[in-house]
Amino acid sequence: MKKYIWCLLILFVFRAMLVDAQIDKQKFACPEKRYRPIPLWFWNNVNINAQDLLFQFRRMIKEDGYGGCAVLPFGKNFRPEYLSDRYFDLYKTLLEEAQNLGAYVSLYDEFGFPSGSMGAHADGVPRFMNKYPNATIKRLDKLEVIVSSKREKISVPKGKLMAVVAMDTLTKQRISLKEYINGDTLYWNVPEGKWKVMFFTCVKDGSPLVDYLNPESVKLFIKETHQAYYDRFATYFGNVIIQTFFDEPTLYRGNGRIWTDKFNEKFIKYYGESPELLYPALWYDIGPETESARNRLFGMRAILYAEGFMREIQKWAVSHGIYSTGHQDQEEVLNPVSLSGDLMLCGKYMDIPGIDKIGGNRPAERFYKVISSSAYNWDKNLVMSETFGAMGNLSVRELYHVAMEQYVKGINMLIPHAVWYDDKNVTFLPELSMRNKLYRDSLPDFNKFLSRLNYVLQRKGKHIADIAMIYPIETLQGEHFLDGALGFYRGGVEIPQTDYIQVSTLLTDTLGLDFTYLHPEVLASKCRSQKGRLFLDNKVNDEAFRVVIIPAMKTISLVNLKKLEEFCDKGGSLIFTTRLPQKSVEPGKDDEVKYIMNRLFSKQRKKGNVFFIESPHSETFRQVMKTCCTTPDVLFPLGKELNYIHKQVNGKHLYYFANLKNVAMHSEIVLRGKILNPVLLNPHNGECTEAKYTYETSLNGSKITRIWLSLNVDESVFVMEE
Repeated sequence: MKKYIWCLLILFVFRAMLVDAQIDKQKFACPEKRYRPIPLWFWNNVNINAQDLLFQFRRMIKEDGYGGCAVLPFGKNFRPEYLSDRYFDLYKTLLEEAQNLGAYVSLYDEFGFPSGSMGAHADGVPRFMNKYPNATIKRLDKLEVIVSSKREKISVPKGKLMAVVAMDTLTKQRISLKEYINGDTLYWNVPEGKWKVMFFTCVKDGSPLVDYLNPESVKLFIKETHQAYYDRFATYFGNVIIQTFFDEPTLYRGNGRIWTDKFNEKFIKYYGESPELLYPALWYDIGPETESARNRLFGMRAILYAEGFMREIQKWAVSHGIYSTGHQDQEEVLNPVSLSGDLMLCGKYMDIPGIDKIGGNRPAERFYKVISSSAYNWDKNLVMSETFGAMGNLSVRELYHVAMEQYVKGINMLIPHAVWYDDKNVTFLPELSMRNKLYRDSLPDFNKFLSRLNYVLQRKGKHIADIAMIYPIETLQGEHFLDGALGFYRGGVEIPQTDYIQVSTLLTDTLGLDFTYLHPEVLASKCRSQKGRLFLDNKVNDEAFRVVIIPAMKTISLVNLKKLEEFCDKGGSLIFTTRLPQKSVEPGKDDEVKYIMNRLFSKQRKKGNVFFIESPHSETFRQVMKTCCTTPDVLFPLGKELNYIHKQVNGKHLYYFANLKNVAMHSEIVLRGKILNPVLLNPHNGECTEAKYTYETSLNGSKITRIWLSLNVDESVFVMEE
């Protein structure tokens, strides 16, 4: 009997999941609370009390149409003290009310931002650094001495000595001098040449933030923050508290030279050899090995950052029944090496990769595809954006425009920034609650609009696009160096001819072509070629590409270049832009890169297509794509291109189209394949209408569906296969 009841229970759960997996028109019109947006709620500069807290929270849920909140303690006058018993008492009051209202809480992990300091005590002493002074950020320093005498005696600088290297500035010859150190002094007989001696030391930076590269340090931060909530509120985890949120960690601290004293041993474990002779490449050209050396050094740092901070938080979250999300600082900088290390890689160890759309001329919209592609690469379903912070009092139309652009580019969880407890002292406008007369009449409808987008686009499925583009992190790492002229906050080094974002916006915003960035690691480990397709082998997001774009790249992994050649040999199409690869990530393999590039452009090639677009612009790309894809996934009439996303959910095709242009679009479009009984779902009002469509066979024999779309400016629609 017990076994029978258990089987029935399993069947009931399975059926419930199956029903929920389908898009229900009534649920689309009025989605459940779990699809509502969850804003940041700043507890700012006031003495928080339970009565006001409950009054405001109830209005957020019942009147604003939010699905919960993420409490963000903020401001030097904030009371009660962060992480005090009184603070947790108020937090419990919030959790109890959220449970009563069927609402949700996202666990914001910091006092203010960035994550990693636990804020400061009332006397200004940073909490984390005060308790764990040796677990904070470390920095790599370089001391160099030009040597001229035959025998040099040099004092070794303080700190953990990572390497001491002599380099002949004319020949680039390098010699490790560690064996010549006696105590705190280096004694060296200088050979012929023009030499300088460089000491590389890892020192404590003085920043109050946790050492992001050291998982043991990050575990201490987690213990003091995340675990403190769990110890008090375990019964709310997984049902009321559904995720944890980190905010704006970055590598630009320590003057862009964040390092860890464990770097060398981690490097040896990963590569099987010491990095000591490579250290000069962090600042200087060391000859033909420069790009390879920098890829290994900066690439290792990016791995340590992703594994040290993002992965540790994810591990904790998963083990406590919730998701992890968050975002970096300065995501919109073309060269991420001194900021996030490797922006795509950061998402590998997050349940929900994220980005921040913020004011101040910071065009995060150009990087949405990097974040959503990170999710696609590592088979994650949700993609987050913290949105509207410091953008001022936007018009309602602008709220919709920003949201639509995010969702057509793969975001499916918009976190509004923000609601403010003290709405008379708002630091970063807008204040997104009913108290703001600018949004009083429109906010409930806007939140219902977001809920409909979430209801449709958060369900598991695979992204469909004809085009993949290689994320050029290997070139960016290969040409980056420390202490660059731009300064650490702006990325340090402007890499010549970098065009991956230019090509991205050209594809999506001008030509109406969607794509997926492929990370080099994923291309190497998860992709295969067959019959003119490059397959990304994931359990859910198993994409198949007909075209691979290699944006301006000087340095590329030889392993991946061979994969691209194999794809071409099996009938695929390659498009190189602006600059052709000539250097290898693997040391000593530059000539092999050049040989393969020569083969790719050989006139004797019988299979596949290879193009080089030296100056990417719309007409050239349009003509090349006609050759590569005679029947594209989606085809718009010339001048009528829209932004869109195409997914397949439970075997059914689903499209979301948004008109982000400044003119209305009333036209027929062509969808590849026979889309069965398509209907139109309007996320602005919740209505479902029949679509006007016809089936045809194209000139090359492919089945196509012609469908009529009519969208005014800043309108959007779903096309759903029934």
